[in-house]
Amino acid sequence: MIEPMFISHGSPMTALMDSPARHFLERLGTDRPRPRAILVASAHWERASPCVSAPVSNTTIHDFHGFPPALYALRYDPPAAPELAARAVELLGASGIPGTIDHGRGLDHGAWVPLMLAYPDADIPVAQISLLAGQGPRHHLAMGAALRPLVDQDVLVLGSGSFTHDLRRFGHGRAALDAPESADVTEFSDWMDARIVAGDAASLVDYRTRAPFAAEEHPTEEHLLPLFVAMGAAGADITARRLHRSVEFGFLRMDAYAFSHSG
Repeated sequence: MIEPMFISHGSPMTALMDSPARHFLERLGTDRPRPRAILVASAHWERASPCVSAPVSNTTIHDFHGFPPALYALRYDPPAAPELAARAVELLGASGIPGTIDHGRGLDHGAWVPLMLAYPDADIPVAQISLLAGQGPRHHLAMGAALRPLVDQDVLVLGSGSFTHDLRRFGHGRAALDAPESADVTEFSDWMDARIVAGDAASLVDYRTRAPFAAEEHPTEEHLLPLFVAMGAAGADITARRLHRSVEFGFLRMDAYAFSHSG
């Protein structure tokens, strides 16, 4: 069994720059059991209903602008996973969540940046699954729960987003990578961590109204929703462990968690 995980992928520059989060991701592939295949729920792909990628071969999507040429030169093209894609759609359908397969989409930076660091040999088959546009935590928890059987088949269900993600703060001037953490970021993250570790899904799905500074840390929800996919894939009664904690620019928390079934 491969535990589902949530990781914060950060800026695309995580692939190049020196940071605690990069070092964590570089160790991830050797610190954790090797999966047979990987299904990534990335913050950078949303559809009205679940869609799973199954191209003939994976390609690298550079879905960003204004970064150094060295970043655009990077390629991460692991094998595609058409059988995994078909199984994921089958499981979703069995749970009353109709899904489709996309035969053309490659890997966006929410997938390829962390995977390039964790599994640099690019030899593990990878598929992506879209988030549900306009839907919240409860729907993504249910989507993850539908995918639960994959966990027992040594598939890594990986949610890739950001523990906090208020990019509006870049508009106030370029902060240093090691800037001190803002108090509101700490308060929100501590609230989330306490409930994740406690397995308190009921509070977490309502984080928008319960967590301090929730709307400030996530003006839009797409970077937190992969957390709920990973949680759901672990089962109804979960045990969670924080694998990493760091902050970049004072406001981007780069936390990561592993989930297991405690029942």
